[in-house]
Amino acid sequence: MKKPYRFLIPLLMIGMLVFVAMPSGAAVSVQCPGDTDGDAAWNSPGEIQPADTKCLHLTGGDGFITMADGRPMYMFGFADVTGIPENQVLQKGLLAQTFAAPPIVLDEGDHFYLTLSNVGMVMRPDLFDPHTVHYHGFPESSNIFDGLPESGIAINMGSSLTYYYLNNEPGTYMYHCHVEATEHMQMGMLGSLYVRPAQNGKSIGGFTQFAYNDGDGSTGYDVEVAIQLGSFDSAFHDSSEGVQPLPFALMRDDYPMLNGRGYPDTVGPAPAAPPDAKPIAPATTTQPLSALVEANGGDRILLRLSNLAVTRFYTLTSLGIPMQVVGKDARLLRGPGANGKDLYYTTNSVTMGGGESYDVILDTTGVAAGTYFLYAADLNYLANGDEDFGGMMTEIRIAP
Repeated sequence: MKKPYRFLIPLLMIGMLVFVAMPSGAAVSVQCPGDTDGDAAWNSPGEIQPADTKCLHLTGGDGFITMADGRPMYMFGFADVTGIPENQVLQKGLLAQTFAAPPIVLDEGDHFYLTLSNVGMVMRPDLFDPHTVHYHGFPESSNIFDGLPESGIAINMGSSLTYYYLNNEPGTYMYHCHVEATEHMQMGMLGSLYVRPAQNGKSIGGFTQFAYNDGDGSTGYDVEVAIQLGSFDSAFHDSSEGVQPLPFALMRDDYPMLNGRGYPDTVGPAPAAPPDAKPIAPATTTQPLSALVEANGGDRILLRLSNLAVTRFYTLTSLGIPMQVVGKDARLLRGPGANGKDLYYTTNSVTMGGGESYDVILDTTGVAAGTYFLYAADLNYLANGDEDFGGMMTEIRIAP
């Protein structure tokens, strides 16, 4: 972290990319129906958003975050550059990556156009890694849009690809880079993705928001919170920044996190970005997502839980509020057929391996107002590096 040449190489890299981006920025190309200026948004005169259509523009590159014990950490990640003109993306996307990655929220029936632009590695200009987006669990994936570099397309530095998905199945998914997946996922290229059901907006069982198309309101909720479980191996990240052989065989995560933060940062304001980070705008942080859960007494809380950790299973426990599991891996827990039996179950913890998701409802009816905790059951995961009383934990605050 104190190498004398640390800032020289990034400055040279920025200069090279700015030169490449000027004057036309033709290497970055966005495909978004109804968008005429290539910013993946419909905010210019004459632009019309087609029905049931969403667009998003992400960049892939490197950056820095701050761990809950104050330690800066080098990482790879994604950044949201939606609304930024094509000829500014390569500059704006440098060192702007976030962890967790920007959440993707869709509705059933949406036509989703996701553009990924590879802005390169500022701190590691010797790396020319391509990137992809793998929509984990997507039920109707085509090879070309699945993000597997062996069978599809990987995006090289200075280039873009627009993925297309028709979202026919609601549920909690996730996304990540699938190039050199163990490395890129360990380094932070992963995020939450969920699809809300077509049943939303209808009044069923006293609710208008639902986890799935249940037909009876049994997955109805008042408050929705997506929580991504993840963890970093600090030695691996330091080796990645220092151009050292990467210790894959020794990978041992020592910074467990929820939504890219360790406790108490999970419930507080966004941590200050490290000096090396270059946010896209002053209001942007490299760790934008809180994991705090807030509700009123009597509310039903939908937790969309996903685990994208590379090395570990994690057991997440709710202390004092039972969990009703209504979905797993983007599927409603119900038997087949129109009269299928509910397979929901009540528990106080769920265990998730990498790539698994759960839809959990916390019913606060009869629960006293106060602060409750959602945390990893293994005490080894309640630490920020060598600092105890942190890690994979957040608060559930119930108002009177």
